[in-house]
Amino acid sequence: MSRIGKKPVVIPAGVEVTVHDRTVQVKGPKGTLRYTHRPEVKVELLDGQSNKQLLVSRTVENRMARALHGLTRALLQNMVTGVVQGYEKRLEIVGVGYLAAVQGRTLELRVGFAHEVKVPIPEGLEVTCPDQTHIVIRGCDKQLVGQFAAAVRAVRKPEPYKGKGIRYQGEHVKLKPGKTTT
Repeated sequence: MSRIGKKPVVIPAGVEVTVHDRTVQVKGPKGTLRYTHRPEVKVELLDGQSNKQLLVSRTVENRMARALHGLTRALLQNMVTGVVQGYEKRLEIVGVGYLAAVQGRTLELRVGFAHEVKVPIPEGLEVTCPDQTHIVIRGCDKQLVGQFAAAVRAVRKPEPYKGKGIRYQGEHVKLKPGKTTT
């Protein structure tokens, strides 16, 4: 039995959850998220007197169902956390002349190429640049926040000799020694 899957997802006050067929919709102060789970698992909404809970159980007993049991519960927990608190990723840009700016729904990056790289911001995300070398990505969908942060970082990954590029805040880049003369 999945230890994560057995734990119920507690729904805090101010969050509205609806379960219809295989679709779970979570609505809260930060937004609305929807997830359609696989038929191997079943999601029930338990409406108690003091608190509401989502309970995930398996409909069949096989390896795939055991894997999906914990996964579904973790995704539902992330949805509830996202609509209440939201998620945030911070990126920093290292390099002389490297900078970022937000223009409307586009993130513009100058990171050492001959041209400016323009990355469209997906719907549901809030991207800000507190200064020219930092990018803050916020949203209620954990997967979307992480995916967009990874896409921005992939524009110019930190290189191993000088460490120039876009990195997550707090990420340590191991620098290689350069050429040496003997």
